[in-house]
Amino acid sequence: MMKRILLLGALVGMLNYCQAQLQQPAQKPNAAQRDMIKRGYGMFIHFGINTFADVEWSDGSIPVEKYHPTHLDPDQWVRTARDAGFRYVLLITKHHDGFCLWDSKYTTYDVGASPVKTDVVKAVSEACKKYGLQFAIYYSLWDRHEPSYKDQDKQKYVNYMLNQLTELFTNYGSICELWLDGGWDRKPDEWGVDQVYQLVKKFNPACAVSVNHTIVNEEGKRQPTVPGEMTADNKYYFQYFPSDFRLWDPKMITRFDKKQYLHKGQSYYLPFEHTICISDRLNWFEKSPQLPVRELDELEELFYWSTDNDNCLVMNVPPDQTGRIREYTALRAISLGKRLGLSIGKPLPKNGRFISALKPAAASSVYPDKNNKYSGSAVNDGNLDSRWAATDTIASVEMDLNPADAFNKVSIFEYKDTKELPDGFSQIRLPRIQEYAIDIFNNGEWQTIYMESKPMGDCKVVRLPRSYHASKLRFRVTKASAPPSLYEICVIDMK
Repeated sequence: MMKRILLLGALVGMLNYCQAQLQQPAQKPNAAQRDMIKRGYGMFIHFGINTFADVEWSDGSIPVEKYHPTHLDPDQWVRTARDAGFRYVLLITKHHDGFCLWDSKYTTYDVGASPVKTDVVKAVSEACKKYGLQFAIYYSLWDRHEPSYKDQDKQKYVNYMLNQLTELFTNYGSICELWLDGGWDRKPDEWGVDQVYQLVKKFNPACAVSVNHTIVNEEGKRQPTVPGEMTADNKYYFQYFPSDFRLWDPKMITRFDKKQYLHKGQSYYLPFEHTICISDRLNWFEKSPQLPVRELDELEELFYWSTDNDNCLVMNVPPDQTGRIREYTALRAISLGKRLGLSIGKPLPKNGRFISALKPAAASSVYPDKNNKYSGSAVNDGNLDSRWAATDTIASVEMDLNPADAFNKVSIFEYKDTKELPDGFSQIRLPRIQEYAIDIFNNGEWQTIYMESKPMGDCKVVRLPRSYHASKLRFRVTKASAPPSLYEICVIDMK
């Protein structure tokens, strides 16, 4: 009998050990990563003291009394997320200013000391349970208010973080993801990321953990690798280890994204999580003036791009100073979900088949650069960081296609000039292309299949009522306010 008990205990211990090991970074997806990929699509919520000062970042000096939502309604936030088809909610619990959306016993810079004492973390967590969504949190490493942050003994502030994260992971139910930010203000090994990771896994082994700017070009050096360069396995290195996924906010991954990254000679699997704003001004915290939201076509194409290839997307849908998401903003998120046909338990939809990817492409003119980085080949390289740029206002770019491949959709991402707004983050983007056409080449002649006499927007989607075959496709600019530039032209077959 005793032998059986000992054997059973050994088996249970081995099982627990194996389960714990599965949650660590590994060469293949661990359980936390598989769960993350399955979730795929979350709603980011930026809300805090910055919301009430019309700024994106603050230094921890805004008086706590400034936080004063008049109609705080976290239930409405999560209800919107459910109606929009999101699978999880990612809440800012503490931004770089140090203000906490829960009543932490380790600081007085929190909602507990404010005029509106509602524990927002609790309210959102409970609403997620109510509406069947998973709950995730963002927590800033950088803290511009907490005194221990400036102590020469870096461990004192690490202990502060561990204490706060213990509050978060023990008082608010299951947390599926921890999104860490602000690591640029210290050396990577001064943040105690390994301690944070182990703490989180102790409370929830299935929680996915990462730090913004996860990957670097050279081991031990702070040269972050932009996602558009991540096209080779085992070429780039962890800056923060351990991590379960990659982040570079708000960059977009290449369509040919690779997943294997190195740490001390070992290869580890890491998916990527994108972050985008629903706001057309690219602001994260909502501002007092009503600001426009992105066009539905652009959001749809960004959704497809971001969730392809086992990667994920969180889209920021922020509440305003009343404490509610503005109705027109909520409706845009819900409209996107309806168009995509999203529902919990149903696989995320995919875009069609890209028949133009990496096909030979050439432009009528190219802006001069010694590295030839503005060439026509940029328009179908699957990278939204690269772009074709012309020298003339009347210009064109054309690409080869396989005549056997049918297509009935063309999506185009335009590079625009930008006007920075006073908060240092938000911007207005100004189109260059005013009029344009799309032509196809067959049997020795060009045929125009689409033309437009107004600016295209950040992303123009042309849905054709019939399918076409062609040996070439040409995008032709007939009027522009400045030499045109395009990030990407995607020729797609929608079955």
